[in-house]
Amino acid sequence: MKNSKLKVGISIGDPNGIGVEVILKTLQNKEILEFFTPVIFASTKLMSHQKNVFGLNSVYFQGIFKPEEAIHGKINVVNLWKDNVNVDFGKSTEESARIAKISLVAAVDALKQGTVDVLVTAPLNKETLQTQDFNFSGHAEYLENKLGGKALTLLENEGLRIAIATHNIPLLEVPKKLTKELIRKQIKALNTTLIQDFCIERPKIAVLGLNPHAGDHSLPGKEEIEIIEPAIKDCFEKGILAFGTYSADSFFASSLYSSFDGVLAMYHDQGLIPFKTPAYEYGVNFTGGLPFIRTAPNHGTAYSIAGQGIAQEKSFEQAIFDAVKIYKTRQEYLELKANALQKTKIEGIDVTVDEDLPLEAENE
Repeated sequence: MKNSKLKVGISIGDPNGIGVEVILKTLQNKEILEFFTPVIFASTKLMSHQKNVFGLNSVYFQGIFKPEEAIHGKINVVNLWKDNVNVDFGKSTEESARIAKISLVAAVDALKQGTVDVLVTAPLNKETLQTQDFNFSGHAEYLENKLGGKALTLLENEGLRIAIATHNIPLLEVPKKLTKELIRKQIKALNTTLIQDFCIERPKIAVLGLNPHAGDHSLPGKEEIEIIEPAIKDCFEKGILAFGTYSADSFFASSLYSSFDGVLAMYHDQGLIPFKTPAYEYGVNFTGGLPFIRTAPNHGTAYSIAGQGIAQEKSFEQAIFDAVKIYKTRQEYLELKANALQKTKIEGIDVTVDEDLPLEAENE
């Protein structure tokens, strides 16, 4: 476990959106630097320009050229380019996409190299970012490609944690992507991240159905009885407390969700609508299943209000604190697991536990 304050790498997202604004508003309180060291991947020129636009005169930057040079107690900005950037609030442009890409690539490289401890990403425009050499539907897919692991999108706020079985794909494609193997993998991934990243010893997981009324005895569709429920049963038999399927409409309308530590939704809107409705200002997007910690605010570029100075920073601020907390929780878990994986002699027999199983399953 590191004794010094963690270095939080921050990618600025689309500079024509609200990303830089919420970053600046989060960091304007100097006391926040007592908890972590921010390392922003951008340029001091761009950050200073937007600081002046929003009248945030209490924010001061420490310009550096490498994340290794970051100074604790300062707002560090890694200068990635020298030229001025043409900021055109509320518009998606090739230049803003280029800047967003430069910032993200540099921040992810630093995370991979260990020169920052965690990554918090400001929102970008996924459509304009697409190029021949950068063809990813979102942050999660890019991070999975660069960092390894299997990304699990997990939205969390005050005990409500919703994971998504499929990535950002058209609704028409969702039934085609759902297989028993996929559901099993996502249940297992959610179970693991709840244990190692949220310190829940025996997580209870609710799995939603795909069709209206969770299939209603296969009348609207058969995915529940043929794919999802068999996958749940397999996981349960292996010691994972997975239950379902539940009908998404009534599940969130009642207080049933509060009885579970995590929820697995089948597709994007099924999970995000019930999550963002009560938690839009404070919710956090955490990418589980990766060897590194990445979080993001629960909103997009918000072009409609960009440049007006009215963007709320609470979600971004929470994303930073969650990243720091999850990092420390995972480090404690990994240290505990490393001790548990040591060979132990029991009556002259060497016993080694399975490294692929979560810690709570190992001890059963």
